[in-house]
This record gives sequence, C-alpha cells and structure tokens, in this order.
Amino acid sequence: MSNTVVVTSGKGGVGKTTVTASMGFALAARGVNTLLIDGDVGLNNLDVALGMENRAAYDMADVMTGKCRVAQAILQVPGYPLYIMPSAHAVYSEQIKAGDFRALIARLGGSFDYILIDCPAGIEGGFHRAVSASEYAIVVTTPHVSAVRDADKVITLLSGYELRGISLIVNRVRGDLLARGETLEPKEISRLLRYPLLGVIPEDDEITVCSQLGRIGMAESSSRAAFEMAVGNMLTGEGRIYDPTAKYRGIIGALRSHFRRRA
Repeated sequence: MSNTVVVTSGKGGVGKTTVTASMGFALAARGVNTLLIDGDVGLNNLDVALGMENRAAYDMADVMTGKCRVAQAILQVPGYPLYIMPSAHAVYSEQIKAGDFRALIARLGGSFDYILIDCPAGIEGGFHRAVSASEYAIVVTTPHVSAVRDADKVITLLSGYELRGISLIVNRVRGDLLARGETLEPKEISRLLRYPLLGVIPEDDEITVCSQLGRIGMAESSSRAAFEMAVGNMLTGEGRIYDPTAKYRGIIGALRSHFRRRA
C-alpha cells in the first residue's frame, strides 16, 4: 500500500502547491513511484505548476463517475516515476464527497509508493476530504506570525483525525533575515507548533518563476537541495535540515546580506 500524505496549510499563499510538486520531484529522483493528486477541486493549480495542464483529457471526477478508467486520468511526468491525477475542473467542490475521494485513494494505493495530496487552503469541506483520505500530514507555513497562527489552527484540526504522523515544512525562509535575527527561527516555529521539522526551504525566486512557467522539475537551486533533504528525512529519518543562513556567514556573506537589505 502507498504512504498517503496530505500537504496542507492554514492559509493560501505559503507555497503549498510548489512544495507538493517539488517534494514529488525529489521523491521521483530517488526512484520512488509517486502520485500527486490535486485536491483543490475546480482550480487545478498542480498540473499547471508541472506544465501538464494541456495534456489532461480526463480528471478525478471522470474516474469517480465511471467516464474513464483510472489509468486514463493519470499523467506521467516525462523521465520520472512521477504521476499526477488532475483535479476535477467542471464540478463544484461540494460535489466530490469525502467517502468517494477515500475510495479513489484506496483504489490507487497498491500502484504507488507515495501519494501526495495537495490540500485546498483553509478549513472547509475540501480540507476534510483530503485529510480523511490520508495517513500522514505535512503542514506548510512561512516564518510570518500570521502564517504560524493559521498553521496552529490547522494542526488543532488535524489532531481530530487518526493520522500516523504530522510534520512541518517552513517555506520561503530568507537566510539574510534569519542570520540577522529578524525573522522567526524554524526551530522556534517547530517548538511553538509542537511538531517536528521535516524541512526548511529558502526563499527562492527561481523556483517561483519555474512554478509559474510549469517547469518546477527544471529548477537547479538552493531550494532543490532543501527539498532533497526533506525527502531524505521523510524516507529514512536522515535528520538533515537545510541551513538558509550558510551563504550569509563570513565577510562575503555579510556583503551579500548588506546588498540584499539595500535592494
């Protein structure tokens, strides 16, 4: 059976879809057979981030209604053991029932090592649908007080489900601010939220651009190394956390920090 992981957050705008896609690529790069499912019914952001939106002939709703076979609604990312099932785009979120979604995940479970579900932002019905079908949860936040507060609310809701584990990814961490003590420390966020860090992802303009262009798997950057560490922690408990402050240490690092502050 697959390890089914919901990637969730307390609010939109923290990079949850980018995290889901990047974690999928990092898993696939290790040879892990991985399926990504867009749980945000009606929006279809995940297939756009992967550059797959024009290849989708069928979607989740088509499988559930018997319009197509499961295999017809699953697209493979070229060159990787990475697959995606697009969200339903022609129905309302309320039309996809939690029980039907869980049944779909159960049908898919024997075919993949990992299933990552990109959860809708917020705590409405789509949240319950995605979480109730999952064994594990990754909560994505940023080092902003409002995002951490929203993450805390989501973790409180997650505690009401029978999950086998909850972990945190702190996304969009600016290493220069962290080095100067001007933003929340990821370890402090972990302490406040009472769950372990799975990964720390640096602020990265390149991956933002790649996400917008549907080319996430092509991003060669510091964030890619950070996602590889996070996946290592998920698979084997390696315990390696990316340090965004590394390039801001020493004389050269101080100059980088100075010029970034003035930019």
